[in-house]
Amino acid sequence: MELFFLGTGSGVPSKERNVSSLVLRMLEERGTTWVFDCGEGTQHQILNTTIRPRRIEVIFITHLHGDHIYGLPGLLSSRSFQGGESPVTVYGPRGLKEYIDISLRLSGTHLRYPLYVEEVEEGLLFEDEQFIVEAVSLKHGLESYGYILKEKDKLGELQPEKLKALGIKPGPIYQKIKNQSQTRLSDGRMILRDEVIGPPKKGRKIAILGDTRYISALKEPIYGADVLVHEGTFASDETQMAYDYYHSTVKQAAKLAKDAEVEELILTHISSRYQGEAIRQLEEEAREVFENTRIAYDFFQYQIKRN
Repeated sequence: MELFFLGTGSGVPSKERNVSSLVLRMLEERGTTWVFDCGEGTQHQILNTTIRPRRIEVIFITHLHGDHIYGLPGLLSSRSFQGGESPVTVYGPRGLKEYIDISLRLSGTHLRYPLYVEEVEEGLLFEDEQFIVEAVSLKHGLESYGYILKEKDKLGELQPEKLKALGIKPGPIYQKIKNQSQTRLSDGRMILRDEVIGPPKKGRKIAILGDTRYISALKEPIYGADVLVHEGTFASDETQMAYDYYHSTVKQAAKLAKDAEVEELILTHISSRYQGEAIRQLEEEAREVFENTRIAYDFFQYQIKRN
């Protein structure tokens, strides 16, 4: 599981940073890709990567400001020409369906795959055999959301030494024992899976937040996340400006990460006023509060490992 940052700037693109877009690649876990926000130029950024649009399964939009959605119609359209045939579901705030429908209709775009648009509210979005995904409300003038992904725990590894101690020789029976809760052997014995496997592999938790003022109460839903992706639009001495423009400072994001006891904080949505040495200073400011902080840059990749 890997986070791939395609755009890490705020407001307008700059020479150093494109506007917001983040990809979560889950090729080993489910063979698909999830996208978070799709600012202008996202598909151009993709051309510089090994990301394949046809693998996109879900797109999450945090809010409807242009630097988070202007690339969406183009990406949806291009996916048709790049072999994408599997369905895509787009989640986002109220008004998203109208924006997509009008953009595709007026441009005469006909998609070759099923497209579903779900306008969200705070709470559970969906659950399958692998993940639970929830939306949390943020404070950003426009309706804005963060998305929390919880990977379900996986079965532990089969313990061959325990099976051998029971006189069960290696073979297809091992896989059968792991695949079901109990297995009756040819000699009549009943083997309980729970007695011959190791502890479960704990699922990972990822919190990806949209643009927002600092909200201390977010520490509850994001608590213990393996990684928190949070905006860091302003330096710490711009607290009032951050509040006025419905954004956060890097220290505010770091405080939230510390209070929520997350493993790693990745800051994105960096204002173009900060360049070069100023970026390093932003990172240092955040690390004064929460050591495990880094500032993302375009094409930065982060592997989310299991604890």
